[in-house]
Amino acid sequence: MIRVALIDSGVAERHAARVVAARAFRLSAADSAGVAAGSPNPQGDSPAVIAEDGFAAVSHAALAHGPALADVLLGDARVELVVARVFFESLATSAAQLAAALDWGVGQGALLANVSAGLTDDREVLGAALVRALSGSVLVVAASPARGSPVYPAAYAGVVRATGDARCAAGEWSWLASAQADFGAHVRAGEVQGASAGSAHVSALLAAQLAAGASPARALQALRDGAHYRGPERRG
Repeated sequence: MIRVALIDSGVAERHAARVVAARAFRLSAADSAGVAAGSPNPQGDSPAVIAEDGFAAVSHAALAHGPALADVLLGDARVELVVARVFFESLATSAAQLAAALDWGVGQGALLANVSAGLTDDREVLGAALVRALSGSVLVVAASPARGSPVYPAAYAGVVRATGDARCAAGEWSWLASAQADFGAHVRAGEVQGASAGSAHVSALLAAQLAAGASPARALQALRDGAHYRGPERRG
């Protein structure tokens, strides 16, 4: 079995048997009060983050996002999850929450972390957490939009940038090697569509390689070699 950190909106009761650790990361009331609805970036790099332990803190997710991605990641029986909840009433979070969740997931023994989220600004607290994870040979897969400006953590060096690719059926993937993303995959995961779903499918493919005994470098090479499509989608 290998551990995958799912940093998202929590999971559902149906996933409980394969969740080995769970924690929710909320902003303090004072910090969250300063965040406009839907805004991904509170002011300041290090707002206070409050952690809540236990499966109860991450189950019965109000948002379908996390449970849909968990279904994808748990498609391989050799995968178990450590679940860090950073989304609550909406798909808005902060660099401090993502950083705390990533540090915790790595500390729980995760070999891969899926972050289907993207912040518009580079924040030192998140960049430092990525350096710590990557220095421990953890694969970090982050969602990157198919178009537009870079987002974080996908834009950090060493992160596996993943997006949705409309060419890819379930179980297929593409080696994009583009300015936007490294890999693309199926654009749907339950009710979730786009880069978030693509990120989960790429994470699942890499997790299967790791579970089979591949090193992170060999897992990435296997995806590059076995891609069903190469280069970005051609759009009219």
